[in-house]
Amino acid sequence: MATTDFLLSFMVMPYSMIRSIESCWYFGDLFCKLHTCCDIMLCTTSIFHLCFISVDRYYAVCDPLHYVTKITVPVIVLFLLISWSVPFLFAFGLVFSELNIEGIEEYVASIDCCGFCALIFNKLWGALASLIAFFFPGTVMVGIYVHIFAVARKHARQIAKIPSAIKCVSAMKNKISTKKENKATKTLSIVMGVFVFCWLPFFILTTADPLINFSTPEDLYNAFLWLGYFNSTCNPIIYGLFYSWFRKAFKMIVTGTIFRPDSSTLTLF
Repeated sequence: MATTDFLLSFMVMPYSMIRSIESCWYFGDLFCKLHTCCDIMLCTTSIFHLCFISVDRYYAVCDPLHYVTKITVPVIVLFLLISWSVPFLFAFGLVFSELNIEGIEEYVASIDCCGFCALIFNKLWGALASLIAFFFPGTVMVGIYVHIFAVARKHARQIAKIPSAIKCVSAMKNKISTKKENKATKTLSIVMGVFVFCWLPFFILTTADPLINFSTPEDLYNAFLWLGYFNSTCNPIIYGLFYSWFRKAFKMIVTGTIFRPDSSTLTLF
C-alpha cells in the first residue's frame, strides 16, 4: 500500500496538478493515456490491498489458531499478484481498447481538442468501473470489518470475565496479543474508512455523470478527484499516529540516523 501511495504521488499527481491548475494537458495524447492508465491502476490497487489486508485481519482476530496455516507466504504472494495484475489489465485494457467511450464517440469528438485529457465513461463502463474498482471490494471490506468488530467485542467480554485469581502468565500473554490484534484492526479500519470517505464521492460521480449527460462542472470533478488523491496523504499520517515503530522509523530516516554504521542494531519496538 505504501508503494502504491508513493507511485501515485510520483507518477500521477504532479501531472494531474498541472492539468487541474492550467485546465490544459501539455504532454501529448500517448502520455495522456498512460497517465490515465496509471491513475486507474494505482487507485484500484490501493483498494485491493485494503481488501486483502481485511482478509488478513479476519484470520488474525477471528481464527488466530489457523492464521499461520491460512495466511502463508504463497497466499500473500497471490494476494499481491491479484492486487497488481487485475488493476493493470483492467486499466490498460479499458483505456487502450476505448471501450469506455463506445457509443459516445460523437460526444467525445465534440469536446476533444488540443490539450484535452480526461477520462470519460459511457453508462455501462461508468457503472462497471466503479463496481470493480470501488463498490464491490469496499462492500467486502465493510462486511469483514463489521464481523471482526463483533468478534473482537466478544473476545473482550470473555477476557473481562476471567477471575483475577486464576489469571496466569499464559492468559496475560493471550490478553496482550489480543489487544495488539484489536489495535491493528482498528487502525486498518480507520485507514479503510478514510479511503471510503475520500473516494466515494468520485466514484458516485463517475457512475452518475453519464446518466446526467456529462453535465458535471469541471471544478466539482477536480475537487472530488483531489479528495481521492488526498487519501494517499492520509495513510502515512494515520500509521504515524497509531504506531510508535512507524514514528521511530520516520525519525531515523529524517535525521539520517539510518545511515549510521550501527543503524542495524537499533530497535523499533
